[in-house]
Amino acid sequence: MTETERSLRQAVIDTCLALDAKGINQGTSGNVSVRCESGNPNAGFYLTPTSIPYATMRPEDLVHVALDGTVTGRARPSSELPFHLAIMRARPDAQAIVHTHSTHATAVSCLRESIPAIHYLVALFGGNDIRCADYATFGTEALSQNVLTALAGRRAALMANHGLIVLGKNLDQALALTVEAEQLAVLLLRARAAGSPVILPDDEMERVLLKFADYGYGPVAPDPA
Repeated sequence: MTETERSLRQAVIDTCLALDAKGINQGTSGNVSVRCESGNPNAGFYLTPTSIPYATMRPEDLVHVALDGTVTGRARPSSELPFHLAIMRARPDAQAIVHTHSTHATAVSCLRESIPAIHYLVALFGGNDIRCADYATFGTEALSQNVLTALAGRRAALMANHGLIVLGKNLDQALALTVEAEQLAVLLLRARAAGSPVILPDDEMERVLLKFADYGYGPVAPDPA
């Protein structure tokens, strides 16, 4: 293992530990992946293993996944390997993926609802909402396809009765957007508890999206025709 490889694997672990520190993940829940070579969509990616607490995870524990699905490593990959692989194949703009079971985003996913434009920062995720993917059993191809559909034109999606998935141009961005998505879920639930939140109209969100175009978030894969 080269120092570059070790450093990138450690960056994945550091991201996982940051999720724990922020109270977004607990124990071994959730998973994180990153492409091996930024800008090279054919290089495959590193993925967190299953059932190893982040606090004890070592760079050698991460698995390498080639885009043909070949897995290499001393540990078993996360059970959510199928949707990481599907996204890495379909979304060249996704350099890093963070999946969490954060409390508030997961609560909204249990309502099987999207997060609407209750705040202009919803535009960070590429549109006027964060969609909720239809339910399917974890680790299945059906879930992968549902997630890809919900992610079209977006950097994040809820997963019905499951959690949150976020894409980033690097690990730092994916982490930051995960924190932001969880906060938007908090705002939605608290606003609903107090009354009926006002949703920003589409024309306003279009203006916000134009403003955010120069903020360094990079392009988002478009909605399917």
